[in-house]
Amino acid sequence: MNVAHVFARNARRMGDAPAVALGRRPFADHAGLCMRAARLAGGMRERFGVARGDRVAIFARNLPEYVEILLACWWQGLAAVPVNAKLHPRELAWILEHSGSALLFTSEDLAAGLGEAPGTLRETLIIGGTAYRRLLEAEAAPLTPVAADAMAWLFYTSGTTGRPKGAMITHGNLRAMTYAYFIDVDSIAPGDAILHAAPISHGSGIYILPHAAAGAVQVVPESGGFDPAELFALLPHWPGSTLFAAPTMVKRLTAHARAHDPDTASLKTIVYGGAPMYLADLDAAHEVFGFRLAQIYGQGESPMTITALDKRAHADIGHSHWRRRLQSAGTPQIVCEVKIADPEGRELPTGEVGEILVRGDSVVPGYWQDPQATARTMGDGWLRTGDLGSFDEDGFLYIRDRSKDLIISGGANIYPREVEDVLLTHPGVREVSVIGLPDPEWGERVVACLVVEPGVDEARLDAWCLERIARFKRPKQYVFLEELPKNNYGKILKRSLRARLCGEEREG
Repeated sequence: MNVAHVFARNARRMGDAPAVALGRRPFADHAGLCMRAARLAGGMRERFGVARGDRVAIFARNLPEYVEILLACWWQGLAAVPVNAKLHPRELAWILEHSGSALLFTSEDLAAGLGEAPGTLRETLIIGGTAYRRLLEAEAAPLTPVAADAMAWLFYTSGTTGRPKGAMITHGNLRAMTYAYFIDVDSIAPGDAILHAAPISHGSGIYILPHAAAGAVQVVPESGGFDPAELFALLPHWPGSTLFAAPTMVKRLTAHARAHDPDTASLKTIVYGGAPMYLADLDAAHEVFGFRLAQIYGQGESPMTITALDKRAHADIGHSHWRRRLQSAGTPQIVCEVKIADPEGRELPTGEVGEILVRGDSVVPGYWQDPQATARTMGDGWLRTGDLGSFDEDGFLYIRDRSKDLIISGGANIYPREVEDVLLTHPGVREVSVIGLPDPEWGERVVACLVVEPGVDEARLDAWCLERIARFKRPKQYVFLEELPKNNYGKILKRSLRARLCGEEREG
């Protein structure tokens, strides 16, 4: 069943209640949201000939219109392609071409920097602009029936090969995630709110669905991003508020609350995920907010749905394993199976470390236009997450390491290979290895270890990266070495680099 049905249901049962807000101001009620989305869908069909199964890209910071564009795509059976607004125009262009997107919705502040459009793109529409408003004047399209395996969201996640992969999230996957949220993560009541301070193109946007299913309000801060002072100022206006946040965001919220003592009575839940949470930071958050935190572990290939550690587990201070469990990723969510396996996929006993494998209704059927990656990652029915972990005797999952060398900085996924590929195109770079090192503010920072020609310095390399990849992916630190450590087969030893640089920082 089309996930747009949950919005249509709200339009019938609570049509005049607020559905989307910009800051403190309502943007659309439930009936109005569905009408706007249906008109957008009709306009896209009439003016640009888009049809069921076509892809429509969204490249924008958080805006209230983001919600209606997503809904318009689902309403007509299209697949939305939300793109990280921080990506470089070249990266956006590659995603547009690879996805074969028919339309691109973007915000005025980003439109000026867009490069040449790929041939598949029929039109670029400025959100809120004249052409956008004309779409809203079109005849409303009927809600299109779709199968559970129809693609709803094409989620591009960075890949170890240097090119992103498009995880094909289906209507069935999103429905499974929605069910699991209510069972494993948290409760939601009609009139509650979710504050979209994290990117709607990622986890916060995925959580539109469970909140819509309950009749909650989608609140977009006027800044379109994360600002602790703004969020705390919004809370009194939206009782029962939830927000999804990376651990670095939780840390900043905690520090702001300690310094300013805001009114947090309306804060219901902070769902955190996307990176490890240090126990000291979790303790500080509990001290300030009480037990209002829940954790999820998921991937784009199983969106927001692998394991969860709910608020009850965070608050279970009487349990003998409470402190240990706070360092876990929780237990498997109801719609999926999780096992720890050896390289051949054989399940390992409790306590042993291996790769985390997942299967179930939340796991995507594969990657767009990439059968090799699909076969490699989930060919036997189990999603190979690339993360290493172990289960304890109570069924709690502990993530031990990331076998794919993923760097998570400020909640954003950065794959070293992408950055290495860019740096190696510089004529003065002989060798490079990119690693992640612990960072007190961002969780991890990107560090490039290089062997270079004379005259190559940090400023030149930084400028080179800024011209080719997103700003958040560029190295925060450049380390120039005479040679990179290698094993007998010539493979660069990243573990040795991490150990060396961490040791130098401790000594310093």
